[in-house]
Amino acid sequence: MPNYENLSKTTAEKVVLFKNSEYAFQDTNAIRRDNTHDKPTVIRSPFIRDCDKILNCPFYNRYADKTQVFSFYKNDDISRRGLHVQLVSRIARTIGKALGLNLELIEAIALGHDIGHTPFGHAGESFLDEIFFEHTDRHFAHNIHSVRVLDKIFPYNISLQTLNGIAAHDGELELSEYRPEPLECFSKFDAQIKGCYIDKSNIKNLVPCTLEGCVVRISDIIAYLGKDRQDAERANLLSDTDYKDGPIGVINAEIINNLVVNIIENSFGKPYIQMDAEHFAALQKAKADNYELIYKNKTVAGTLNTIVKPMMREMYEKLLSDLKCKNLDSVIYRHHINYVNKAHYRRKTPYENEEPNQIVVDYIASMTDDYFVDLHAHLFPDSGLKIAYKGYFD
Repeated sequence: MPNYENLSKTTAEKVVLFKNSEYAFQDTNAIRRDNTHDKPTVIRSPFIRDCDKILNCPFYNRYADKTQVFSFYKNDDISRRGLHVQLVSRIARTIGKALGLNLELIEAIALGHDIGHTPFGHAGESFLDEIFFEHTDRHFAHNIHSVRVLDKIFPYNISLQTLNGIAAHDGELELSEYRPEPLECFSKFDAQIKGCYIDKSNIKNLVPCTLEGCVVRISDIIAYLGKDRQDAERANLLSDTDYKDGPIGVINAEIINNLVVNIIENSFGKPYIQMDAEHFAALQKAKADNYELIYKNKTVAGTLNTIVKPMMREMYEKLLSDLKCKNLDSVIYRHHINYVNKAHYRRKTPYENEEPNQIVVDYIASMTDDYFVDLHAHLFPDSGLKIAYKGYFD
């Protein structure tokens, strides 16, 4: 029988009467690279502007066909990354509203946090990182690339607070307590981002500069923890009986409810986000169970390593060669560089003049799963590397 926790009567009464926290980030303190543009108006606050920019980014549409966990399924009931970012936003806004935080900043961070993600989920990210590093001694990480998409490829003049929240959202690093660390200027932020390209371990040192960013970071874990289990069941890999019950429950709805309630109970009126020891231990256990039962499952990982990885290597080298030869008829010019340039945003350096490996990485990371597969078939029509999809009736 599912078990749904509730807020204590005392906390519930406080939430009803509460409006704005003294720890909420104030719109008037938003920082942009160019503060002469994108000034707030009565109807468009700083972070509503950020949300609008992110939603209208050409790469936002591509969330809809990027793997969350399960690739190669023709099944609309299995989550894609587009649903994941909505779930993160919804969970984070629920927590943020109860705590009296800036909901528009929360939404902007949540909607943009995975916009730089590769096709084929974390496996695709790992493959692209490996290839990029071999060519440049630089690393690829989706959270850092999400910042690049919204700050460099499309220089939207997004606020420092939104970009920091996106960079520091790492949902692979769970903590029992999240405390924001002040970030006063873009120069410090730029140095942090640069450091992550050089040494990937620096990503672990990124900390949200706002309480809103902390809420999104824990909400990222909450959003995928139970949903991945739900998807595994729909893919006929597991059932909820494969998991052991605990304080946060087993099914998606229990996990979301019980973690959200516990976070609000332990964070209300405080300058940090916290779970109690029991719920944090249960979250860690549930996450570890997911790794063993889902993410390491041969059905999930097999085709990615044996087929997608060599496909990506072939594609990378071909695109890089076309770029270095300035083959204007190639797909990297027609489908990527020209597409980016149509956005007509002012840049200090024309996009096509950037470092060739970086442009190739930008292009591959932007691809949806289906586009990647179709492009490989277009570039290598005689290749023996083929993806076998599992259909609705298989």
